[in-house]
Amino acid sequence: MNRTEIEEKVKGFMVDDLEIDENELVADALLKEDLGIDSLDYVDIVVIVDKTFGFKIKPEEMKGVQTLGQFCDYIESKLN
Repeated sequence: MNRTEIEEKVKGFMVDDLEIDENELVADALLKEDLGIDSLDYVDIVVIVDKTFGFKIKPEEMKGVQTLGQFCDYIESKLN
């Protein structure tokens, strides 16, 4: 899966499942501050990523992930 496909899938579930405005989904958007993702949303994201990409997110690996772009980088690194 290439980077564009990863970004499309991530944006898709953020719009559909987390009800985030698609216009807010830019690479440097902060997950918590800009997109309003809270701890309950993270639980949903863990389930969605496992179902969509086939791996489980480890909380310790997400420590430095603050932006949407970094989140996509993280997924890309796990897939490749």
